[in-house]
Amino acid sequence: MSAAIRGVVPPVVTPLTEDRELDRESLERSLERMLDAGVHGLFALGSSGEVVFSTDARRDEILSATVQAVAGRVPVLAGVIDMQTERVIEHTRRAADLGADAVVATAPFYALGGEREMEEHFRAIAASTELPVYAYDIPVCVHRKLGVELLVRLGAEGVIAGVKDSSGDDVSFRQLVIRNREEDAGLALLTGHEVVVDGAYLAGADGSVPGLGNVDPAGYVRQWDAAQRGDWQAVSEEQDRLTRLMRIAAADVTATGFGAGVGSFKTALRELGVFTTNQMPRPVAAQGEEAARRVREILTAEGMLGA
Repeated sequence: MSAAIRGVVPPVVTPLTEDRELDRESLERSLERMLDAGVHGLFALGSSGEVVFSTDARRDEILSATVQAVAGRVPVLAGVIDMQTERVIEHTRRAADLGADAVVATAPFYALGGEREMEEHFRAIAASTELPVYAYDIPVCVHRKLGVELLVRLGAEGVIAGVKDSSGDDVSFRQLVIRNREEDAGLALLTGHEVVVDGAYLAGADGSVPGLGNVDPAGYVRQWDAAQRGDWQAVSEEQDRLTRLMRIAAADVTATGFGAGVGSFKTALRELGVFTTNQMPRPVAAQGEEAARRVREILTAEGMLGA
């Protein structure tokens, strides 16, 4: 598989049973649904995939089930997110053993460093594997922003193959697109910002990694296809609809963070008959019936559920 992954690459949400075991049947239904919609890749063990809530054994279980179900139809990117370099290298080697096509790593966290430490971190990961390495820029979780010049330098030297940008910093992303082009750095630039994908495509992004793509993969694929043919009105109109759909993330007024965002995706997928439960990993609570009612209303308003 080419290191340069383009298009729609949803970060796979992990379904759980009521006992918080991996619900493999629901996972397979969700993967098939996204593949049927025409997604171009799948990102297992990302933030939406509960990577930081998962033991090493659970990570193996999720990634193995995903690789087996996908069966080579699209590339599978594996999150190898952990606090420090040696742990990330261990996850990277395991991802290779389990059949991942690329790995995705954040900056190190907890023992926070500066740009020198972040650069050495990615160089060490790349030196440990033959898999393409993608940098995951998510400062809200790791408390460090990956700088444009650092990313471009690592791309130009072949250390990283691309960037999954979930920084929410659209100015920085635009600068990254420009510098990547100016330096011919060869980075595949993927936005994780679900509600401004249209702007990222117009700037020159190579694809998107939308958590909401678990709920409506077909919408994001339609948007990508419209961008490829230069139909920017259709791109914008699809984005408006997806942005309205993203209101599900505010359905549970008692939840914050992971419980609100991924929690709403799980509730929506249950209401759509894809997941059996909307169970969350400890200590996060599953959304209740009032939130589910609001999610159903939004799904219905956007044509995803019958009135």
